[in-house]
Amino acid sequence: MASGIQLMEKVLFKIAKQWIAGNTADDALTSAKNAYQLGRHAIINKLGEYNTSKKQILSTIDEYQKIINSFRKWNIRGAISVKPTQIGLSISQKEFCRNFEKIVQEARDAHVFVWLDMESADHTDETIEIYNAFFSKYERLGIALQANLKRTEDDLNDLLGIGAKIRLVKGAYREKTSIAFKSKEDVDKNYVKLMNILFKKCNEFAIASHDGKIIRKAQNLSKKYPKKFEFQMLKGIREELKSDLIKKKFVVSDYIPYGVNWLPYSIRRIKERKRNILLLGSSLIQSQRV
Repeated sequence: MASGIQLMEKVLFKIAKQWIAGNTADDALTSAKNAYQLGRHAIINKLGEYNTSKKQILSTIDEYQKIINSFRKWNIRGAISVKPTQIGLSISQKEFCRNFEKIVQEARDAHVFVWLDMESADHTDETIEIYNAFFSKYERLGIALQANLKRTEDDLNDLLGIGAKIRLVKGAYREKTSIAFKSKEDVDKNYVKLMNILFKKCNEFAIASHDGKIIRKAQNLSKKYPKKFEFQMLKGIREELKSDLIKKKFVVSDYIPYGVNWLPYSIRRIKERKRNILLLGSSLIQSQRV
């Protein structure tokens, strides 16, 4: 049984290498450097959630601080993306805020943008509350919102009231039918609805999607509503599309996860949408041709 599981992990790792930079911060920085040489920006995320070990939390904070201070040395236009439960929210909101303050202070001094990731719906209220508190004193801070949640339109309008910077994603967590859209059609419809609001009312935002139809709609909206926005896609996915967008003078960022906790993250990415499996397979085939 153990050997079967190990074999499955090896197969999954071969696929996951497409979008996971490696185990270390240096692996992520190397990937970010490669992205920058292709004309892209980079967003680095250390994998891991629900940390309760103080040692593990402090190690995560140290790595984010190292990455922040390495961007200039490595000549990278980069940002970081932090999950609240990886630096203390699983212990308490107070613990998270104390730890996040260290990262934000470092980012402020280095002029680095910070994205606050959104996790499962259990943490949505807390994450938005935290964002409101920190955004009032650190403007280079963005927050992810998930189009699969029915509440997101209200959250978006509330956040736009304070001038928030939004990263719109479809959402990768399994949620109850009572609070979330379940079909691809419904999620896509809500994503487009929220994207229209962003183009009309938001000053700085990110369209985080690999969906060609959505990306085309965003390009069309940008002609009507010229705004400061960027496209964000996972490292190693839709490479040809990224190049095409850059040729058209759009800003594109590679979202670059790294770390030893690649397996649960990768399984969630694959489960997120059936189309992801096709995208990953296509990207893997393209990489083998290079």
